[in-house]
Amino acid sequence: MTNFASVSPLKILEKSSPEGLGRGNLGVLIARAGVGKTACLIHIALDRIFRSGKLVHVSLEEGPEKVTSYYNVIYHDVAEALDIPNEDEYQALIDRNRMILAYLNRSFDLERLRANLNNLADRLEFSPETLIVDGLDFENTGIDQFKGLKKIAEDFSLEIWFSALSHRHIKDVNERGIPYPVNSVDEIFSIIFHLHPEPSGLFLKVLKDHDKILDGGRSVRLDPNTILPLDEP
Repeated sequence: MTNFASVSPLKILEKSSPEGLGRGNLGVLIARAGVGKTACLIHIALDRIFRSGKLVHVSLEEGPEKVTSYYNVIYHDVAEALDIPNEDEYQALIDRNRMILAYLNRSFDLERLRANLNNLADRLEFSPETLIVDGLDFENTGIDQFKGLKKIAEDFSLEIWFSALSHRHIKDVNERGIPYPVNSVDEIFSIIFHLHPEPSGLFLKVLKDHDKILDGGRSVRLDPNTILPLDEP
């Protein structure tokens, strides 16, 4: 679906990083609760799927059925925005190129993830280019675990996107302008997004784009209900 790029939040990277995050790299989306982290991650996932990529969605808070329903709702919004005539064909593409792994009740660990990825490759011949990790507790995840995740990204030749929960009352920002809870581990991430509401709307801002720290940021305004871009970045 070549026209999906026109409604993808990732269009904000078109001018600087048209290939996006890239294999072996980590990216993160920072936002407060209820702002739209999961929806934005699913838009990133759909972008990869509609570019003929395979994807594994790792959920640490919701079961597979709930995650699937999120995808269905967001895909419906995209199909409506683009007036897609053959909606079922693309729904089948999503179902075929996406796997969902749920690690509930604090059951997530690197060795289990690595074993699951090996099983997908060996038993189902499913080797993803992208991993979505939604719900990781950044407050209690140290740099060593992120280094382990980056090693997985390199070993399996995939990119990994995370969501990071921020809090209204915690204003910590490091010298590079990266806010809590990513401020102490930002150097391991290649792309850092910040999703934040303002009086004029919901904005997705790029804080880091590979080797570039964007002091003033680069942003696109999103529809808070559908997470579809309202403006050109």
